[in-house]
This record gives sequence, C-alpha cells and structure tokens, in this order.
Amino acid sequence: MSLDVLLLVLFGALLHASWNALVKSGSDKALDASLIAAGAAICCVPFLPFLPLPGLVALPFLVASAILQFAYFRLVAAAYTVGDIGLVYPVMRGVAPLIVAASSSLFLDETLSTAAFAGIAVISAGILTLAFEARRGGRKAILLALANAVVIAGYTFVDGVGARTSGNAISYTLWMSLLPPVLLFSYAFYQRGYLPVVQHVRRNWWRGLAGGGGSILSYGLALWAMTQAPVAVVAALRETSILFAILISVFLLKEKASLWRYVAGGIIAMGVLIMRLG
Repeated sequence: MSLDVLLLVLFGALLHASWNALVKSGSDKALDASLIAAGAAICCVPFLPFLPLPGLVALPFLVASAILQFAYFRLVAAAYTVGDIGLVYPVMRGVAPLIVAASSSLFLDETLSTAAFAGIAVISAGILTLAFEARRGGRKAILLALANAVVIAGYTFVDGVGARTSGNAISYTLWMSLLPPVLLFSYAFYQRGYLPVVQHVRRNWWRGLAGGGGSILSYGLALWAMTQAPVAVVAALRETSILFAILISVFLLKEKASLWRYVAGGIIAMGVLIMRLG
C-alpha cells in the first residue's frame, strides 16, 4: 500500500470518529444525530441523477435498512447521552463485526477462518476488560452500545444482501441514505413539535453538513482505497477509528476515565484488526 493511500484511509477513519464526536459534544444528541443523517443524504443527492435506480427486488432491503438505521441513530444519541465516546464508540465499532463474523455462517453460509476466531477471542477479552469500567458507573452506556452493535450487525447483513441484489451497489448505498433522516425527523416532529426541531436545525445545521459530509467522505475514501490496495488491509485500517475516538475523548472532549477503558479500547481495536486481516 502506497503512503498516500494509507494516509487517506487513516483520514477516513478520523472522519468517522469525528462525526461521532460531533454528536457527543452537541446540546441535543438525538437531533444532532438526525442532522448528521440528513447531512449525509444531502451530500448524496447530487450523484443520484447519474446512477440507475436500484432494482425493485432491493426495495424490501432499503425499507428494512432505513428502520434499522433509524434505531442506530437513536441508540447513538442515547448512548452518548449517558456515556463517554471513549467508552461507547469502541464497543459499538468492535462488537458489531464480532456479531457479523460469528453469525455469518448462519445467515450467509460463510465459514470463519482461524484469524476470525482469534479476532473474536481478542475482542471478547476487550469487552470483558470493560467490566472494570462498568463498575465505575458505565454499565448503562455499555448496554446501549451493545444494543447498537446488534443493530449495526443487522443493517450490515441487510445492506450486504440488498446491495448484491440491487444490481448496483453504489446506487443502493446512495438511495439507502435518503430514508433514515425522513424517519428520524418525522419522529422528532411527532415527539417534540415543529418549532423546537426547526429552531435546533437553524442553530446547528452546520453539524449536519460537517458530520454527514464527513461520514460520506469517509466511506468514499474507503471504497476508493479498496481499488488501490487489498480490501482486507483497507478494512483493517478503517478500524483505527476506535483509537482516534479514544484520542478525541482524551484530548478534545476532556473525558475522564480509568486506565481500563483505554486498555479495553486498544484490545478491541487489535481484535478487529486481526479479524479483518484474516
């Protein structure tokens, strides 16, 4: 892998951790998460005229993915409301691929490699290490992060199959991004009323564009890098976002935590790297 590809993949990982930090640092995490979903959709719209519509066979997958991503953004907001990004993010990012790998043989008829089993063991060790952090009051945040990891694994399966059946994976991905913000803002209007939501959007629209744009750019950089370097290596490098999230939590958000959290984050990142490279 060339140096420029390496640096761009790492930049993409930083962007992913950064949009999560935007949610964590916001005054209303539920609406900020919705704004970022909307920002990602807005960034996708200019490309839609140049792509074919996904096949009708993909419609059920698009709907299922939208529902799961609605749950994802709501759980992101809930987890960051009660927990630090340095605790929540490693669990969400680390446990989701563990669930996907462990259940892929059941849903996709795929077998696990030795490296995948080794990665699962290391990630599990990292999660058990977080038990020491949970004793200090992080139990609810960890439970919400674990629940969201299940949701992430769910839409990973749905989108993986949906992209294959749609006939055009890029088209599926861009159209899929339009539905979650519709559900999120519909729920916000129903729950809070029109005026409070609009006022928050007017004050914080930049969070949506910055976070949504960062999210899409991060994904686009990964797709491009996969045309220049081995897919497994790129996927592994993307998981450095866990380490970036921990650094952001310490140096920018000034979160206080025991040593166990950072040890666990490093172990989880190592486990995902082993799994991806395998």
